[in-house]
Amino acid sequence: MRKLLVIIAAFAALTARADERKFSASDVPAARLRAGRIVISNDGHSITAYQFFGNIREALFSIRSTRSLNTHPYGPVLFDSNAPVQAPAYLAGYIADAAKTHGVDPRLVAAVATRESAWNAHAVSRTGACGLMQLMPATARYLGVDNVFEPRDNLFAGARYLRTLLDTFNGDLDLTLAAYNAGPGAVQRFGGVPPYRETQNYVKSVRASYERALGH
Repeated sequence: MRKLLVIIAAFAALTARADERKFSASDVPAARLRAGRIVISNDGHSITAYQFFGNIREALFSIRSTRSLNTHPYGPVLFDSNAPVQAPAYLAGYIADAAKTHGVDPRLVAAVATRESAWNAHAVSRTGACGLMQLMPATARYLGVDNVFEPRDNLFAGARYLRTLLDTFNGDLDLTLAAYNAGPGAVQRFGGVPPYRETQNYVKSVRASYERALGH
């Protein structure tokens, strides 16, 4: 029943916005959209992440700004979803599967999880972020996670969120990590990595961990 209500709400929202003609599933038939697929729309004034259920879309989040971001794609290594990963044995398989499912380098997922929770599946931050990838409750709900402390679900959701942010920020690793820590709205508002000490340290730490895993 809950899923039905979500689909009905999403369909109503799509119908209400149909006259805007910004983006719809029928506009991109070659994309072969399937249930749960995330697509990014960027019209120069806003960036919106949509989740599709057939031809019904649901907006995950939208960023609007008058300034455009300068992005610097890190490189194709971000898309090596088959790369080996160093992680606790009982989690390595989940990370590998999550990375392949969402097209994210598993070494990046591992670097984020290490920084976020030190592999503690029951970690809870002072701001309420939970689990291995430290998902905020609202983000977890958007990503369809029922039990945020279940390692597999948490890792899959975190990898999916990383994929969404990588697409949103054109593969820019620093902006992606900053958005994961401080939120995509903060990145857009400041036109780059926000001037928060925590976020700047976070970006440097995760990037360094990831690059060590790449052998840089």
